[in-house]
Amino acid sequence: MRRGRVSQYPVEMRLSTDLQRDFGQIDIYLFDQLLRGRFDGRRTVLDAGCGTGRNLVYFLRAGFDVLGIDRDPAAIEEVQRLAAGLAPRLPSENFRVGEVDALPWRDGQVDAVICSAVLHFAGHPAHWASMIEEMWRVLAPGGLFFARLASVIGLEATVRPDENRRARLPDGTERFLVDEPFLEEWTRRLNAVPLDPLKTTNVENQRCMTTWVLQKPG
Repeated sequence: MRRGRVSQYPVEMRLSTDLQRDFGQIDIYLFDQLLRGRFDGRRTVLDAGCGTGRNLVYFLRAGFDVLGIDRDPAAIEEVQRLAAGLAPRLPSENFRVGEVDALPWRDGQVDAVICSAVLHFAGHPAHWASMIEEMWRVLAPGGLFFARLASVIGLEATVRPDENRRARLPDGTERFLVDEPFLEEWTRRLNAVPLDPLKTTNVENQRCMTTWVLQKPG
């Protein structure tokens, strides 16, 4: 019996729906860290500047001990609702309104820190340093630090940060901008182990985002 061709379009739609359900709007570079086993054995995860939890869906579904902090009360309310649905065993107090440079958790409490699109909101180098030092403080020995942040890497010819390392990007946003020597110096200052080379995505010369992945010495 002749069989008609089955359209693949509905399958593609189901595939994307399944991925959205399982991973949410996860940063693709964070997804890469998951695929490479960087969270194997690291079960307590802090999202510093978590927003509404775009990077937390998988961790909540998979039974991780998840913590989050954000300065926006409405965002924290939303991530608390997300966690209540996906991981009801977690107390709502795991997700708090606050600042990344004043974390309410104890030294060495977490196995991994995610800080995606947050550090470039620093007002000046001392503010940036205080955020890094706080996240490093709560990270356990052997812990993973994952950051995505705006940089001047690839835009050096057109973007010149001021004395506070801030500049307006071609996309119209104003950011605290790092460069390769700055991140390398901080890697040395933290006595950190770089797990990946710095990776920078240039979006049509409008902005650049760099991925910085470190391990705290054991």
